[in-house]
Amino acid sequence: MGTAARRWAELQEGRGIPPEILAGAPALPWVHDPAAFAAPAVPADTPSRRAALALLGDGGTVLDVGCGGGDASLALAGVATHVTAADQQADMLAAFAADATARGVPFRTVEGRWPGAAADAGTADVVVCHHVLHNVVDLPPFVRALTAAAVRGVVVEMLAEHPMAWLDELWVRFHDLHRPPPATTDDAVAVLRELGIEPAVQRWERVQPPRQDVAWITRRLCLGPEREPDVATALDAVPARPREAATLTWRP
Repeated sequence: MGTAARRWAELQEGRGIPPEILAGAPALPWVHDPAAFAAPAVPADTPSRRAALALLGDGGTVLDVGCGGGDASLALAGVATHVTAADQQADMLAAFAADATARGVPFRTVEGRWPGAAADAGTADVVVCHHVLHNVVDLPPFVRALTAAAVRGVVVEMLAEHPMAWLDELWVRFHDLHRPPPATTDDAVAVLRELGIEPAVQRWERVQPPRQDVAWITRRLCLGPEREPDVATALDAVPARPREAATLTWRP
C-alpha cells in the first residue's frame, strides 16, 4: 500500500465508531432511509452531471456504484440507454427500481458492496459514483474496480471532507470521542495519482440541504430517543459548514 493510500485508510479508520459505543447504541446508526435519497424530478445542472453527459455523448450505458436512490444515474435519463444500479442496501435498490420504471429508464440492479459486486455489475460506457468514497477505507481496490468497469470514463463526486464531520463536536460532547481530521478530496486525488490516474478535478459548492431531523442525528450519535432534546439543544450551537464538493473524472 502506498503512502497516500495508507494515509487515507488511517484517516478513514479514525471515523469509525468504537465498539464500546456501538454496543450501547439502541439502533444501528448508519441505516439510511431511501426516501431521503430520492432523485429529484428535475436534475440539478452540476459539474458531475455535465462530466457524465460529455462522456456519454449521443448515448451509452451507465453503471451507478452505490446508487442510493439514483441521483447520479437518473440525472442522465434520456441519454443513458441502460443503467446498472449497484448498492448494498436492498431497499435503496427497490426505491431506485420504482423510480427508474416510472421514468421509463431501462435498468437492472445488483445488490452488493463494491468492489465485491463488480463481477455481477459488469462494465458500462460510463461509471458514476457519488458520495461513496468517504465510506471506503481501502481505496485502491475500490478505484481499480471502478476503472476496470468503465469503457469511456469514470465520474466520482465527493465532498471536500466526510459529510458527517460537522458532528465531530457532538461526539466529543456526548461520548468524549475525539476524532482525527477527516480525509479530504486532496487525499483521494493523491491516492488516484499513486495508482497512475490523473483525474480532472472540478471543485464547486453544493446547495446546502436542510439538516437531518433530530431523531436521525440522535440515532447517528448512538443515543436513544430520550436524548433528542439534549441533541436539539446541542445542534443550535453547531455552525453550518460550507458544502464544498468535487467532481473527479478520468478515463480508463
